[in-house]
This record gives sequence, structure tokens and C-alpha cells, in this order.
Amino acid sequence: MATVSMASSLPTLTSLNLRRRNRSAGIAFASLTPETTTLGVKVTEGVGNLPKVVLTSVHGSEAEVYLFGGCITSWKVSSDKDLLFVRPDAVFNGKKPISGGVPHCFPQFGPGPIQQHGFARNMNWSVVDSENVEGNPILTLELKDAPYSRSMWDFSFQALYKIILNSKSLSTVLTVTNTDKKPFTFNTALHTYFRASVTGASVKGLKGCKTLNKDPDPTNPLEGKEERDVVTFPGFVDCVYLNASNELQLDNGLGDIISIRNTNWTDAVLWNPHLSMEACYRDFVCVENAKIGEVLLQPEQSWVAEQHLSIG
Repeated sequence: MATVSMASSLPTLTSLNLRRRNRSAGIAFASLTPETTTLGVKVTEGVGNLPKVVLTSVHGSEAEVYLFGGCITSWKVSSDKDLLFVRPDAVFNGKKPISGGVPHCFPQFGPGPIQQHGFARNMNWSVVDSENVEGNPILTLELKDAPYSRSMWDFSFQALYKIILNSKSLSTVLTVTNTDKKPFTFNTALHTYFRASVTGASVKGLKGCKTLNKDPDPTNPLEGKEERDVVTFPGFVDCVYLNASNELQLDNGLGDIISIRNTNWTDAVLWNPHLSMEACYRDFVCVENAKIGEVLLQPEQSWVAEQHLSIG
């Protein structure tokens, strides 16, 4: 099968020197039962009775993943501190996308011919593989086309989303494959919400990038160039950074420095809604890995992108 991705330096399944033990595969959404447990991978019932998977490392780190939207909603390296943020207005009803954590934007980022940010964040993903390597859980989810997706984007596809939890890191590998007989294009992003103190939060690694600033007019972004070494969130922020560095550093203003590394996510987005979300804007910032330009996939081609979040 052809691929349009580059070789990776992030801790993927190959570089982790895996030794598969008690591997669990082929768990479909419909067959999940509460309290299913496999070596640090526990399927249980979440908010709104939605199925979620709890990943637990022997090192004490933990992550939670809802199958609705394939959305990671929690990442903790210690039991009392969540590094991700879910908005207080988030709805867990299996219809509206979950507002927070790490939502998928696919096959469209932002507004466009189909619904805002596409459909992947409000479809049910399936568990197709889970394993535990030296005490660290690994989960693979799958999304395929269905009548709902085809009603707005008439293509056959497969998206695999591998989630790797380690002692102080959370890595993901997204693989999109064209299973249709005709080519298609898409763009995508991981709309990651980080818990933060917005007045103290900052991002390093964006200096020199071409910017598309959606403030004040999101329909007519202003082109520019980032001149700052340290980018802050003094008010409403909605800015795309093209050809961004493959490593950014987020200071969340709460005492944590989070490294955001990637392979093949070529762009970045910073967002904070400021006063338009008065109830919670002070408590988070979004630092998103994105692919803003369209990816063209021929039949049987795949596109692969990886994200690696780590804390010192």
C-alpha cells in the first residue's frame, strides 16, 4: 500500500521495542460491555452512559478515551492533575461533539462545504486492538465511512488512531487510508484543549511562521509573520501558523512545561475564545497540530501523522 507520510522519530510501536502480551483485538463498539479489563485497558461507562476506555500505566499515568468521537478527554501523569481540559458546557449525549480533550477535525478543519470540523468527532469509533508493553497500555481505534459520513462526504475511508500512554507522555498516530476507488482530499487537526491559566500561558517555537490571524474577521484572515519568541494569550486568539516547527513548548501557567512534538502535522493553531466563553476561557488554551493544506490520497494510499505530548 502506498503512503504519503515520512518516516517517524516519535515513540511509535516500532521504536518502543514492543513485546506483545495478552493482546486483545477486534472489540467492536456494539459488543463493548462495562468493566471490561485488559492489562491497563479498561472499557467502562462514562458520562451520559457513553462507553469510554481508561488507560492506566504501571508508572501511575492515566488517560481516558471516549469512543464517541474517538476523543481523549483526560491525561494525568499523577492522580490529582489533569493536563487536558473539558469545557463545563460539554455535552455527553452521543450526538453533539465532546467539547474538550483532543477532538478530531476530519475530513475538514474549520468551516467549509460540510459541517464545522467535519464528522469524525461525532461518530462512534471502534476498538480494534489493545495491548500492554512493559506496563504501558496501547489502544487502537478505527473509524470507517458510514451512511452518516457519506451523506456529506461520499468517500470510503479508514482512519486508525493509535494511542500510546507512557509514564510522562501521551502519543498518538493517525493513519488515514483511501479505501475508495476514486481519489479524495481532506484536511485535519487535533483540536487539543490544555488545562491552563490563560494569563500565564505561553507557547514557544512559532517565531518566523507565516500566520493567518482570524482576529478580528474569521472569514477574512490577516496574513502575517510571527515575530515573537514567546506567544501569549492576552485576549481573543484564533491564529493558524503555517509550516510550524515539529516541536512546540507550552507553559500552561500552572507550573507545567509540556512538549508538543509531531511528525507530518505541518501546521499549528492557537485558540482561546476569551469573553465569548466567559465561564471557562481563563482555564484552558488550545494548541493544535493541524494539516491545513489539502492532502490528496489516491485509492489505497495512506497518510500518517503523529503527535507526542510529554511533560518533564
